[in-house]
Amino acid sequence: MTDFWLAAGLLLLVALSFLLIPVLRGRRAQLEEDRTALNVALYQERVAELTAQQAAGVLDEAQLAKGRDEAARELLADTENAEPQRLGRLGKPLPLLAAVLVPLIGLGLYLHFGASEQVELTQQFAKAPQSMEEMTTRLERAVEAQPDSAEGLYFLGRAYMAQERAADAAKVFERAATLAGRQPELLGQWAQALYFANDKQWTAQLQALTDEALKADPNEVTSLGLLGIAAFESERYQQAIDYWNRLLVQLPEGDASRAALQGGIERAQDKLKAGEGKVASAPAVAAGARLKVRVELAAALKDKVKPDDTVFIFARASSGPPMPLAAKRVTVAQLPIEVELSDSDAMMPSMKLSSFAEVQLVARVSRAGQPTQGEWIGQSIPLASSTTAAQHLTIDSPDR
Repeated sequence: MTDFWLAAGLLLLVALSFLLIPVLRGRRAQLEEDRTALNVALYQERVAELTAQQAAGVLDEAQLAKGRDEAARELLADTENAEPQRLGRLGKPLPLLAAVLVPLIGLGLYLHFGASEQVELTQQFAKAPQSMEEMTTRLERAVEAQPDSAEGLYFLGRAYMAQERAADAAKVFERAATLAGRQPELLGQWAQALYFANDKQWTAQLQALTDEALKADPNEVTSLGLLGIAAFESERYQQAIDYWNRLLVQLPEGDASRAALQGGIERAQDKLKAGEGKVASAPAVAAGARLKVRVELAAALKDKVKPDDTVFIFARASSGPPMPLAAKRVTVAQLPIEVELSDSDAMMPSMKLSSFAEVQLVARVSRAGQPTQGEWIGQSIPLASSTTAAQHLTIDSPDR
Protein backbone atom coordinates (compact mmCIF):
# COMPACT_ATOMS: atom_id res chain seq x y z
CA MET A 1 0.00 0.00 0.00
CA THR A 2 2.98 2.31 0.66
CA ASP A 3 4.13 1.91 -2.96
CA PHE A 4 0.66 2.98 -4.13
CA TRP A 5 0.68 6.19 -2.08
CA LEU A 6 4.25 7.03 -3.18
CA ALA A 7 3.21 6.69 -6.83
CA ALA A 8 0.11 8.81 -6.18
CA GLY A 9 2.24 11.47 -4.48
CA LEU A 10 4.62 11.67 -7.45
CA LEU A 11 1.71 12.08 -9.86
CA LEU A 12 0.34 14.82 -7.60
CA LEU A 13 3.64 16.71 -7.73
CA VAL A 14 3.62 16.51 -11.51
CA ALA A 15 0.08 17.90 -11.60
CA LEU A 16 0.97 20.73 -9.21
CA SER A 17 3.94 21.68 -11.35
CA PHE A 18 1.61 22.48 -14.27
CA LEU A 19 -0.34 24.82 -11.99
CA LEU A 20 2.50 26.49 -10.08
CA ILE A 21 5.02 27.05 -12.91
CA PRO A 22 2.81 29.73 -14.56
CA VAL A 23 2.49 31.48 -11.19
CA LEU A 24 6.27 31.51 -10.73
CA ARG A 25 6.73 32.81 -14.27
CA GLY A 26 4.21 35.52 -13.53
CA ARG A 27 6.25 36.66 -10.54
CA ARG A 28 9.37 36.83 -12.68
CA ALA A 29 7.55 38.89 -15.29
CA GLN A 30 6.40 41.28 -12.56
CA LEU A 31 9.97 41.76 -11.39
CA GLU A 32 11.07 42.55 -14.94
CA GLU A 33 8.25 45.04 -15.27
CA ASP A 34 9.16 46.75 -12.02
CA ARG A 35 12.82 47.06 -13.06
CA THR A 36 11.85 48.61 -16.41
CA ALA A 37 9.67 51.18 -14.66
CA LEU A 38 12.58 52.07 -12.39
CA ASN A 39 14.92 52.55 -15.36
CA VAL A 40 12.40 54.84 -17.07
CA ALA A 41 12.09 56.92 -13.89
CA LEU A 42 15.89 57.26 -13.67
CA TYR A 43 16.05 58.28 -17.31
CA GLN A 44 13.44 60.98 -16.78
CA GLU A 45 15.26 62.20 -13.69
CA ARG A 46 18.57 62.41 -15.64
CA VAL A 47 16.95 64.35 -18.49
CA ALA A 48 15.39 66.77 -16.01
CA GLU A 49 18.78 67.28 -14.35
CA LEU A 50 20.47 68.03 -17.71
CA THR A 51 17.74 70.48 -18.63
CA ALA A 52 18.21 72.33 -15.33
CA GLN A 53 21.97 72.57 -15.91
CA GLN A 54 21.40 73.96 -19.41
CA ALA A 55 18.99 76.58 -18.03
CA ALA A 56 21.60 77.59 -15.45
CA GLY A 57 24.16 78.08 -18.24
CA VAL A 58 26.32 75.17 -17.18
CA LEU A 59 25.63 73.21 -20.37
CA ASP A 60 25.13 74.44 -23.91
CA GLU A 61 22.72 72.93 -26.43
CA ALA A 62 25.27 70.47 -27.81
CA GLN A 63 26.19 69.17 -24.36
CA LEU A 64 22.48 68.87 -23.46
CA ALA A 65 21.80 66.80 -26.60
CA LYS A 66 24.81 64.62 -25.95
CA GLY A 67 23.68 63.97 -22.34
CA ARG A 68 20.18 63.04 -23.48
CA ASP A 69 21.59 60.59 -26.02
CA GLU A 70 23.76 58.89 -23.35
CA ALA A 71 20.79 58.60 -20.96
CA ALA A 72 18.66 57.09 -23.74
CA ARG A 73 21.37 54.53 -24.60
CA GLU A 74 21.62 53.48 -20.94
CA LEU A 75 17.84 53.09 -20.76
CA LEU A 76 17.81 50.91 -23.89
CA ALA A 77 20.69 48.78 -22.58
CA ASP A 78 18.84 48.12 -19.32
CA THR A 79 15.51 47.23 -20.91
CA GLU A 80 16.54 45.29 -24.03
CA ASN A 81 16.80 41.94 -22.09
CA ALA A 82 13.42 42.30 -20.37
CA GLU A 83 10.71 39.78 -21.40
CA PRO A 84 7.76 41.18 -23.36
CA GLN A 85 4.61 41.76 -21.37
CA ARG A 86 2.23 38.78 -21.35
CA LEU A 87 -1.39 39.48 -22.14
CA GLY A 88 -4.36 37.65 -20.63
CA ARG A 89 -2.55 36.31 -17.53
CA LEU A 90 -4.56 34.73 -14.81
CA GLY A 91 -4.52 36.40 -11.50
CA LYS A 92 -2.46 34.93 -8.66
CA PRO A 93 -5.37 33.69 -6.52
CA LEU A 94 -6.89 31.36 -9.16
CA PRO A 95 -3.82 29.13 -9.85
CA LEU A 96 -2.97 28.94 -6.17
CA LEU A 97 -6.55 28.02 -5.31
CA ALA A 98 -6.57 25.36 -8.02
CA ALA A 99 -3.26 23.98 -6.75
CA VAL A 100 -4.86 23.40 -3.36
CA LEU A 101 -8.33 22.25 -4.43
CA VAL A 102 -7.40 19.86 -7.25
CA PRO A 103 -5.43 17.36 -5.10
CA LEU A 104 -7.96 17.61 -2.27
CA ILE A 105 -10.90 16.92 -4.60
CA GLY A 106 -9.01 14.08 -6.29
CA LEU A 107 -8.17 12.50 -2.92
CA GLY A 108 -11.78 12.80 -1.77
CA LEU A 109 -13.12 11.20 -4.96
CA TYR A 110 -10.66 8.32 -4.72
CA LEU A 111 -11.45 7.61 -1.06
CA HIS A 112 -15.17 7.59 -1.92
CA PHE A 113 -15.18 5.71 -5.25
CA GLY A 114 -11.75 4.08 -5.26
CA ALA A 115 -10.66 0.59 -4.23
CA SER A 116 -7.89 1.16 -1.72
CA GLU A 117 -9.11 -1.72 0.47
CA GLN A 118 -9.11 -4.13 -2.46
CA VAL A 119 -5.59 -3.01 -3.40
CA GLU A 120 -4.39 -3.65 0.13
CA LEU A 121 -6.13 -7.04 0.28
CA THR A 122 -4.57 -8.07 -3.02
CA GLN A 123 -1.13 -7.21 -1.71
CA GLN A 124 -1.77 -9.16 1.49
CA PHE A 125 -3.04 -12.28 -0.32
CA ALA A 126 0.03 -12.22 -2.55
CA LYS A 127 2.02 -13.39 0.51
CA ALA A 128 1.50 -16.81 2.07
CA PRO A 129 -0.13 -16.63 5.53
CA GLN A 130 2.07 -17.60 8.46
CA SER A 131 -0.73 -19.14 10.53
CA MET A 132 -4.35 -20.24 10.42
CA GLU A 133 -5.28 -17.19 12.48
CA GLU A 134 -3.70 -14.90 9.89
CA MET A 135 -5.56 -16.65 7.08
CA THR A 136 -8.85 -16.29 8.98
CA THR A 137 -8.20 -12.59 9.54
CA ARG A 138 -7.56 -12.08 5.83
CA LEU A 139 -10.77 -13.92 4.92
CA GLU A 140 -12.73 -11.81 7.41
CA ARG A 141 -11.39 -8.65 5.80
CA ALA A 142 -12.21 -9.99 2.33
CA VAL A 143 -15.79 -10.75 3.39
CA GLU A 144 -16.08 -7.30 4.95
CA ALA A 145 -14.94 -5.73 1.68
CA GLN A 146 -17.22 -7.99 -0.43
CA PRO A 147 -20.16 -8.99 1.78
CA ASP A 148 -22.14 -10.40 -1.18
CA SER A 149 -19.48 -12.94 -2.18
CA ALA A 150 -20.80 -16.44 -1.44
CA GLU A 151 -17.39 -17.87 -2.33
CA GLY A 152 -15.62 -15.68 0.25
CA LEU A 153 -18.18 -16.67 2.89
CA TYR A 154 -17.71 -20.36 2.06
CA PHE A 155 -13.94 -20.21 2.57
CA LEU A 156 -14.37 -18.20 5.77
CA GLY A 157 -16.79 -20.83 7.08
CA ARG A 158 -14.28 -23.59 6.32
CA ALA A 159 -11.59 -21.62 8.16
CA TYR A 160 -13.87 -21.25 11.20
CA MET A 161 -14.52 -25.02 11.18
CA ALA A 162 -10.77 -25.68 11.08
CA GLN A 163 -10.46 -23.52 14.20
CA GLU A 164 -13.36 -25.33 15.88
CA ARG A 165 -15.54 -22.20 15.77
CA ALA A 166 -18.64 -24.09 14.66
CA ALA A 167 -21.14 -21.44 15.79
CA ASP A 168 -19.41 -18.73 13.75
CA ALA A 169 -19.15 -21.11 10.79
CA ALA A 170 -22.89 -21.86 10.94
CA LYS A 171 -23.74 -18.16 10.65
CA VAL A 172 -21.38 -17.72 7.71
CA PHE A 173 -22.65 -20.80 5.85
CA GLU A 174 -26.22 -19.62 6.37
CA ARG A 175 -25.36 -16.30 4.69
CA ALA A 176 -23.56 -18.11 1.86
CA ALA A 177 -26.51 -20.46 1.29
CA THR A 178 -28.89 -17.51 1.14
CA LEU A 179 -26.73 -15.67 -1.39
CA ALA A 180 -26.02 -18.72 -3.57
CA GLY A 181 -29.61 -19.96 -3.81
CA ARG A 182 -29.38 -22.75 -1.20
CA GLN A 183 -26.94 -24.96 -3.06
CA PRO A 184 -26.77 -28.53 -1.68
CA GLU A 185 -23.09 -28.30 -0.73
CA LEU A 186 -23.67 -25.13 1.31
CA LEU A 187 -26.72 -26.64 3.00
CA GLY A 188 -24.62 -29.64 4.01
CA GLN A 189 -21.85 -27.44 5.40
CA TRP A 190 -24.41 -25.34 7.26
CA ALA A 191 -26.01 -28.43 8.82
CA GLN A 192 -22.62 -29.83 9.82
CA ALA A 193 -21.61 -26.58 11.53
CA LEU A 194 -24.93 -26.45 13.41
CA TYR A 195 -24.52 -30.07 14.50
CA PHE A 196 -21.16 -29.43 16.16
CA ALA A 197 -22.24 -26.04 17.51
CA ASN A 198 -25.17 -27.77 19.29
CA ASP A 199 -22.92 -30.35 20.98
CA LYS A 200 -23.87 -33.05 18.46
CA GLN A 201 -27.58 -32.83 19.26
CA TRP A 202 -29.76 -33.74 16.29
CA THR A 203 -32.61 -31.31 15.67
CA ALA A 204 -35.51 -30.85 13.30
CA GLN A 205 -33.61 -28.04 11.58
CA LEU A 206 -30.67 -30.33 10.84
CA GLN A 207 -32.99 -32.97 9.45
CA ALA A 208 -34.69 -30.39 7.23
CA LEU A 209 -31.35 -29.07 5.91
CA THR A 210 -29.94 -32.50 5.09
CA ASP A 211 -33.23 -33.60 3.51
CA GLU A 212 -33.24 -30.48 1.32
CA ALA A 213 -29.59 -31.01 0.33
CA LEU A 214 -30.08 -34.69 -0.58
CA LYS A 215 -33.27 -33.94 -2.46
CA ALA A 216 -31.35 -31.56 -4.71
CA ASP A 217 -28.27 -33.81 -4.86
CA PRO A 218 -28.65 -37.41 -3.56
CA ASN A 219 -24.85 -37.70 -3.49
CA GLU A 220 -24.10 -34.57 -1.44
CA VAL A 221 -21.11 -35.81 0.53
CA THR A 222 -21.25 -33.57 3.62
CA SER A 223 -24.89 -34.45 4.32
CA LEU A 224 -24.24 -38.17 3.85
CA GLY A 225 -21.26 -38.09 6.19
CA LEU A 226 -23.15 -36.05 8.78
CA LEU A 227 -26.19 -38.35 8.73
CA GLY A 228 -23.87 -41.31 9.21
CA ILE A 229 -22.21 -39.65 12.20
CA ALA A 230 -25.55 -38.74 13.76
CA ALA A 231 -26.86 -42.28 13.25
CA PHE A 232 -23.73 -43.80 14.81
CA GLU A 233 -23.86 -41.45 17.81
CA SER A 234 -27.49 -42.42 18.43
CA GLU A 235 -26.63 -46.15 18.08
CA ARG A 236 -28.48 -46.56 14.79
CA TYR A 237 -25.57 -48.49 13.36
CA GLN A 238 -27.26 -49.95 10.30
CA GLN A 239 -28.31 -46.50 9.13
CA ALA A 240 -24.76 -45.24 9.73
CA ILE A 241 -23.42 -48.06 7.55
CA ASP A 242 -25.96 -47.29 4.82
CA TYR A 243 -25.11 -43.59 4.70
CA TRP A 244 -21.36 -44.17 4.83
CA ASN A 245 -21.51 -46.78 2.08
CA ARG A 246 -23.29 -44.25 -0.14
CA LEU A 247 -20.50 -41.81 0.62
CA LEU A 248 -17.71 -44.35 0.15
CA VAL A 249 -18.78 -45.24 -3.38
CA GLN A 250 -18.27 -41.62 -4.43
CA LEU A 251 -14.74 -41.20 -3.08
CA PRO A 252 -11.95 -41.82 -5.61
CA GLU A 253 -9.36 -44.50 -5.00
CA GLY A 254 -6.48 -43.16 -2.95
CA ASP A 255 -8.59 -40.56 -1.17
CA ALA A 256 -7.21 -40.07 2.35
CA SER A 257 -10.68 -40.08 3.90
CA ARG A 258 -11.56 -43.54 2.55
CA ALA A 259 -9.59 -45.32 5.27
CA ALA A 260 -11.28 -43.37 8.07
CA LEU A 261 -14.70 -43.91 6.52
CA GLN A 262 -14.09 -47.63 6.08
CA GLY A 263 -12.97 -47.80 9.69
CA GLY A 264 -16.22 -46.20 10.79
CA ILE A 265 -18.22 -48.73 8.76
CA GLU A 266 -16.30 -51.61 10.33
CA ARG A 267 -16.88 -50.28 13.85
CA ALA A 268 -20.60 -49.98 13.14
CA GLN A 269 -20.61 -53.55 11.80
CA ASP A 270 -18.86 -54.78 14.94
CA LYS A 271 -21.53 -53.10 17.03
CA LEU A 272 -24.22 -54.86 15.05
CA LYS A 273 -22.50 -58.23 15.39
CA ALA A 274 -22.28 -57.70 19.15
CA GLY A 275 -26.02 -57.13 19.23
CA GLU A 276 -25.69 -53.49 20.30
CA GLY A 277 -27.63 -50.52 19.04
CA LYS A 278 -31.22 -49.93 18.14
CA VAL A 279 -30.96 -52.05 15.00
CA ALA A 280 -29.75 -55.52 15.89
CA SER A 281 -28.41 -56.58 12.52
CA ALA A 282 -28.37 -55.80 8.84
CA PRO A 283 -31.21 -57.24 6.77
CA ALA A 284 -30.39 -60.64 5.34
CA VAL A 285 -29.38 -60.60 1.73
CA ALA A 286 -31.24 -63.79 0.97
CA ALA A 287 -34.55 -62.21 1.92
CA GLY A 288 -34.22 -59.43 -0.65
CA ALA A 289 -33.46 -58.92 -4.33
CA ARG A 290 -30.18 -60.10 -5.79
CA LEU A 291 -28.97 -59.30 -9.31
CA LYS A 292 -25.86 -60.86 -10.83
CA VAL A 293 -24.24 -59.03 -13.74
CA ARG A 294 -21.08 -59.44 -15.80
CA VAL A 295 -19.65 -56.11 -17.03
CA GLU A 296 -17.08 -55.76 -19.81
CA LEU A 297 -15.69 -52.99 -21.98
CA ALA A 298 -16.25 -52.89 -25.75
CA ALA A 299 -13.06 -53.64 -27.70
CA ALA A 300 -13.36 -50.34 -29.59
CA LEU A 301 -13.04 -48.39 -26.32
CA LYS A 302 -9.99 -50.05 -24.86
CA ASP A 303 -7.66 -47.44 -26.36
CA LYS A 304 -9.89 -44.57 -25.20
CA VAL A 305 -9.90 -45.28 -21.47
CA LYS A 306 -7.25 -45.57 -18.78
CA PRO A 307 -6.78 -48.51 -16.41
CA ASP A 308 -7.43 -46.33 -13.34
CA ASP A 309 -10.63 -44.76 -14.69
CA THR A 310 -13.55 -45.39 -12.31
CA VAL A 311 -16.41 -47.68 -13.29
CA PHE A 312 -19.76 -47.42 -11.47
CA ILE A 313 -22.07 -50.44 -11.72
CA PHE A 314 -25.54 -49.80 -10.37
CA ALA A 315 -29.23 -50.57 -10.63
CA ARG A 316 -31.90 -47.88 -10.77
CA ALA A 317 -35.67 -47.96 -10.92
CA SER A 318 -37.12 -48.05 -14.44
CA SER A 319 -39.91 -45.74 -13.29
CA GLY A 320 -39.12 -43.72 -10.23
CA PRO A 321 -36.27 -41.74 -8.70
CA PRO A 322 -33.15 -41.46 -10.89
CA MET A 323 -30.72 -42.13 -8.04
CA PRO A 324 -29.09 -45.61 -7.85
CA LEU A 325 -30.78 -48.21 -5.68
CA ALA A 326 -27.62 -50.30 -5.30
CA ALA A 327 -24.11 -49.67 -6.57
CA LYS A 328 -20.58 -51.06 -6.83
CA ARG A 329 -17.40 -49.22 -7.71
CA VAL A 330 -14.48 -50.76 -9.62
CA THR A 331 -11.85 -49.62 -12.14
CA VAL A 332 -11.34 -50.24 -15.86
CA ALA A 333 -8.36 -52.44 -15.03
CA GLN A 334 -10.72 -54.87 -13.23
CA LEU A 335 -12.93 -55.38 -16.31
CA PRO A 336 -14.40 -57.76 -17.24
CA ILE A 337 -15.88 -58.38 -13.81
CA GLU A 338 -18.84 -60.16 -12.28
CA VAL A 339 -20.63 -58.37 -9.44
CA GLU A 340 -23.76 -58.88 -7.40
CA LEU A 341 -26.15 -56.08 -6.50
CA SER A 342 -28.49 -56.74 -3.61
CA ASP A 343 -30.50 -55.00 -0.91
CA SER A 344 -27.36 -54.87 1.24
CA ASP A 345 -25.86 -52.47 -1.34
CA ALA A 346 -28.82 -50.08 -1.05
CA MET A 347 -27.92 -46.40 -1.16
CA MET A 348 -30.78 -45.60 1.25
CA PRO A 349 -32.47 -47.99 3.71
CA SER A 350 -35.90 -46.95 2.43
CA MET A 351 -35.00 -47.47 -1.25
CA LYS A 352 -33.87 -51.03 -1.93
CA LEU A 353 -33.92 -53.20 -5.04
CA SER A 354 -36.77 -55.24 -3.62
CA SER A 355 -38.84 -52.07 -3.19
CA PHE A 356 -39.23 -51.73 -7.00
CA ALA A 357 -40.72 -54.28 -9.35
CA GLU A 358 -38.66 -53.28 -12.40
CA VAL A 359 -35.09 -51.94 -12.56
CA GLN A 360 -32.40 -51.16 -15.12
CA LEU A 361 -28.70 -52.08 -14.87
CA VAL A 362 -26.13 -49.41 -15.77
CA ALA A 363 -22.33 -49.38 -16.00
CA ARG A 364 -20.59 -46.00 -16.41
CA VAL A 365 -16.94 -45.09 -16.95
CA SER A 366 -16.15 -41.79 -15.23
CA ARG A 367 -12.64 -40.40 -15.45
CA ALA A 368 -13.52 -37.76 -12.84
CA GLY A 369 -14.94 -40.35 -10.46
CA GLN A 370 -18.48 -38.92 -10.57
CA PRO A 371 -21.27 -41.50 -10.51
CA THR A 372 -23.76 -39.17 -12.19
CA GLN A 373 -21.68 -38.33 -15.26
CA GLY A 374 -18.91 -39.89 -17.29
CA GLU A 375 -17.51 -40.61 -20.74
CA TRP A 376 -18.88 -44.07 -21.64
CA ILE A 377 -21.90 -46.08 -20.58
CA GLY A 378 -23.66 -49.40 -20.98
CA GLN A 379 -27.33 -50.01 -20.10
CA SER A 380 -29.63 -53.00 -19.92
CA ILE A 381 -33.26 -53.23 -20.86
CA PRO A 382 -35.74 -53.00 -17.96
CA LEU A 383 -35.92 -56.25 -16.00
CA ALA A 384 -37.68 -57.54 -12.91
CA SER A 385 -35.87 -56.94 -9.64
CA SER A 386 -36.55 -60.60 -8.79
CA THR A 387 -34.50 -61.82 -11.76
CA THR A 388 -32.09 -64.60 -10.79
CA ALA A 389 -30.41 -65.25 -14.15
CA ALA A 390 -27.00 -63.66 -14.60
CA GLN A 391 -27.05 -60.56 -16.79
CA HIS A 392 -24.47 -59.30 -19.30
CA LEU A 393 -23.63 -55.61 -19.71
CA THR A 394 -21.23 -54.08 -22.25
CA ILE A 395 -19.96 -50.51 -21.97
CA ASP A 396 -20.06 -49.36 -25.58
CA SER A 397 -21.84 -45.96 -25.92
CA PRO A 398 -20.92 -42.32 -25.25
CA ASP A 399 -22.42 -41.04 -22.00
CA ARG A 400 -24.71 -38.11 -22.77
